[in-house]
Amino acid sequence: MTKSLHILYLEDDLNDAELVRLTLQAAGIRCEITCLQDREEFIYALEQGGVDLVISDSVLPHFDGLSAVAMVRERWPDLPVILVSGKSGEELAVDSLKSGATDYILKEHLSRLPRAVSRAMQEVEQRVERRRLESHVIEAQKMEVIGQLVSGVAHDFNNILAVIIGYSDLITSDLVQDTPLRRYIEEIRHASERAAGLTRQLLVFGRKETVQPVVLDLNGVVNDLNKMLGRLVDANIEMETIPGKRLGHIRADPGHIGQVLMNMVVNARDAMPNGGRITIATSNVRLDESYARAHKGATPGDHVMLSVSDTGTGMTDEVKGLLFEAFFTTKPAGKGTGLGLATCQTIVQQSGGHIAVSSELGRGSTFKIYFPRVAQPLDVTARPLQPGPLPGGAETLLFVEDEPSVRHLACSVLENLGYEVLSASNGKDALHVAREHKGQPIRLVVTDVIMPLMGGKVMAEWLKATFPNLKILFTSGYTDDAISHHGVLDTGVEFLPKPYTPATLARKVRHLLD
Repeated sequence: MTKSLHILYLEDDLNDAELVRLTLQAAGIRCEITCLQDREEFIYALEQGGVDLVISDSVLPHFDGLSAVAMVRERWPDLPVILVSGKSGEELAVDSLKSGATDYILKEHLSRLPRAVSRAMQEVEQRVERRRLESHVIEAQKMEVIGQLVSGVAHDFNNILAVIIGYSDLITSDLVQDTPLRRYIEEIRHASERAAGLTRQLLVFGRKETVQPVVLDLNGVVNDLNKMLGRLVDANIEMETIPGKRLGHIRADPGHIGQVLMNMVVNARDAMPNGGRITIATSNVRLDESYARAHKGATPGDHVMLSVSDTGTGMTDEVKGLLFEAFFTTKPAGKGTGLGLATCQTIVQQSGGHIAVSSELGRGSTFKIYFPRVAQPLDVTARPLQPGPLPGGAETLLFVEDEPSVRHLACSVLENLGYEVLSASNGKDALHVAREHKGQPIRLVVTDVIMPLMGGKVMAEWLKATFPNLKILFTSGYTDDAISHHGVLDTGVEFLPKPYTPATLARKVRHLLD
């Protein structure tokens, strides 16, 4: 036993207390013994904390061992108590163990005490480990329930959000700047974005969301989100971005990385109710073996770091230990879900990275997120979006979607961009439309994955057999689990998750056609 034990010893004879210390010391048990004689001293010492074990004489002038056992069991049920008695008697031993004592040792057999102490501490460790494992099982079950719950509504909810966000964008594009109506529409869109973000958080937390990792540039992600991040913070908070020079690339889902950054900024904002400063920085770093050993989940090698620092209230070590626990929050009721940082950790771990936190009360916090650096070139679809008109074309497209509102919106967007758009409400209808079409060849099919009568995957296989040069873009509001067995998440298959914006749809379509 390497740990030094803090033992409370209820004993009115100091010679006996010294004998106990020497007996344990001779057996290699390192300990610090505090000798107490009455109830008040005992209660006070227990309330100070840090006690590993209680040893008590069975009989004291104003107190007794059985009362001590009862008191400990009532308030500190995991604290082991060993009774040491100068009186022999089977009845007293039985009563002691029945009352909750861990063991009963006669003073004339004090040589048995070290073994009893070792066994008691092992039992404590086993109970702690059992509870830790049980908590992990409960956590896994909780995540599964959340995943199933969100999976059940994600498809319909994402379709609704796609329509709200899409029409908001179309209306906004026709309105001049700085008009009340435009601001109202923008607020509707922002609320929809928050709803979509919460859905994504729940899906990520339940490990049900579709993950689409690409090689990307963190500086580009931060730059794309700067305007949105500015809307998340109050006017009394200053934001600074420090992009790293010649930053390496990482492989991750850009939408997920954006979610991490937004969650971190919101967390920093909430830590500064009276204002302050948020600093977002990126840099290339190399983690060595010693760092990896000292930080759970870290791996040695080249990484790209994203850090978010604030000048807020900071946190205690206890809070830091619970920071990434699901549903843990220090915010008032109704002000936080307790999923933000738990979601961040899940996303970062999915990307092979880890998060390190440094914080002190009153001195702010810094979250450093490390992603493994990759040597591959930047994915063209992950390049920062350039402002300007949406790309269009004159090609013929087939849009297949069973939700009428989503179908009408998407077809309107694509037709306004110059495309000839054919539409169908399911795979069976799409085959009929494609066969009957007499105009210029259909270049691209945009199709939902799961539809009545015939799904998108089967329909696409039929069409590809007839039109081998046809390109396919799958979309879905369903979860990863629901669509993975359809094969649309395989490498090389083009996929656009819902809810998507008109701009995202337009750029994805143009990219595939080009």
